[in-house]
Amino acid sequence: MNAERVVTSFAALHHRPGEPLLLPNAWDHASAAALAARGWPAIATTSLAVAAAVGLPDGQAATREHTLRLALTLGSEPYLLSVDAENGFADDPDDVAEFARELWAVGVVGINLEDGLGPAARHAAKIAAVKAAVPGLFVNARTDTYWSGDGDGADGQTETLRRLDAYQQAGADGVFVPGLTDPTRIAVLVRHLDAPLNILYSPAGPTVPHLADLGVRRISLGSLLYRRALGAALDAVADIAAGRTPAGTTPSYDEVCASARSAPASGSANSTG
Repeated sequence: MNAERVVTSFAALHHRPGEPLLLPNAWDHASAAALAARGWPAIATTSLAVAAAVGLPDGQAATREHTLRLALTLGSEPYLLSVDAENGFADDPDDVAEFARELWAVGVVGINLEDGLGPAARHAAKIAAVKAAVPGLFVNARTDTYWSGDGDGADGQTETLRRLDAYQQAGADGVFVPGLTDPTRIAVLVRHLDAPLNILYSPAGPTVPHLADLGVRRISLGSLLYRRALGAALDAVADIAAGRTPAGTTPSYDEVCASARSAPASGSANSTG
């Protein structure tokens, strides 16, 4: 499958009325391979897990090389890969565009860029720079108005719409509003937007069928699977210590080994760009 067809396939997953793209987020080769083996055609990464795995803070532009290295590991696999790139790991739009080029070079078809509630014009400039540099890369533009807790009031809703309008006009292929769980407000955004709306799944929020009925086109799991995996490990240790047999799904040693493959050659991931 050539690059153009792969990208078209990923974009098409956002345009199936009543059938949103449910996008699970992996954090290493094993987790991505396990998800792919269960039939998920598209997989994303999660910045929290990438950062936590190496003891660095999330959302602080500290994991550029780690993110690129993971993309190098996963980008040639037989599934569609979207990368959580925080804010692009830079304020300069040209630097963000260069990072996007490096992702594209290793097989990534989508990028998630968050505004962190910084200037909307700056984020729009990053989006425009990425689309100019790599037109085929699916840009999912995230605003943190609700993630920060500031979007609940009328002013917050207005600011959310203002930012999303700017990002659409800059060329974003999709828009992402994590932290928004109110069905009425989600429906308002769907009616207002031209680009597909991405919502972060919350166990306390609408179900996947409900989000589909509201018109949401992409549902991300974010760091949920990673955090659940950590929780399962803690629960298993507690069960074993208490003399109980751990519950839940446990892949065998051989199953995990079977999903492994040779890692890319050591050295800077930048050398592949």
